[in-house]
Amino acid sequence: MLKTAIIQLSKTADVSANRNRLAAEIRKAASNGAKLIVNQELHDSLYFCQTENVDLCDLAVEIPGEATDFYSALAAELGVVIVTSLFERRAPGLYHNTAVVFDADGSIAGRYRKMHIPDDPAYYEKFYFTPGDLGFHPVDTSVGRLGVLVCWDQWYPEAARLMALQGAELLIYPTAIGWESSDTDDEKARQRQAWMIVQRAHAVANGLPVVTVNRVGHEPDPSGATGGIQFWGSSFVAGPQGELLYEAPTDREVTEVVDIDLKRSEQVRRWWPFLRDRRIDAYGDILRRFVD
Repeated sequence: MLKTAIIQLSKTADVSANRNRLAAEIRKAASNGAKLIVNQELHDSLYFCQTENVDLCDLAVEIPGEATDFYSALAAELGVVIVTSLFERRAPGLYHNTAVVFDADGSIAGRYRKMHIPDDPAYYEKFYFTPGDLGFHPVDTSVGRLGVLVCWDQWYPEAARLMALQGAELLIYPTAIGWESSDTDDEKARQRQAWMIVQRAHAVANGLPVVTVNRVGHEPDPSGATGGIQFWGSSFVAGPQGELLYEAPTDREVTEVVDIDLKRSEQVRRWWPFLRDRRIDAYGDILRRFVD
């Protein structure tokens, strides 16, 4: 069993305080036996993409740099693998939404730059992030081969499949998603359920566990144009048949350690041999934007 921790937190504008609080939760998870610790998207700050403001680019960090030094030291101290999500400054005016994975010795095992970038009201990510250019490749760590993707990537079956085809042993999604205050209760329910269903479907279609960690709590819109975002939490772990192993609440912080049986995927794929039966000779049109 791979003891995996998910850390679902609310955030403030104080980056240092956010890091220190997260470190305390990581230590707690490690003390409870976690060997893999997964964090939410852009966990060092508020979700700054609600507005378009060039000054917020000052939040971006060098990789490697002081932010990665902080999490590297923590991973080495505790002997755990940590999946982080950082606002990467690659060059002046060139930024990425980047997941960095630290192995249990503190080394950077790998990174993934978010490939699919949304541009919706209150989620103006195209203003800040250049689409990733590292492709869809799992990260090898001491606890297994991790298929790390980020938030908006979770709606795309192609991304999950490409990770699976390269031997990922589980799919991981740091996330920041929530409700806008003007949505009806029915619409809110539909959105949250769709978000869970699509990721559980990735588990089923690929015969792999899925770990998704979202933030929680309300973050106001600095511009006042909207009512801000109520992040819906609901971080979860699903097994390779889409079965829920754990689901966090929608309205409070939580740090939870979940047992994931990585060996179960082998048996599930024998029952449901989707990779065997793929018609790889007939999928050429998937590379087209739309098939008229």
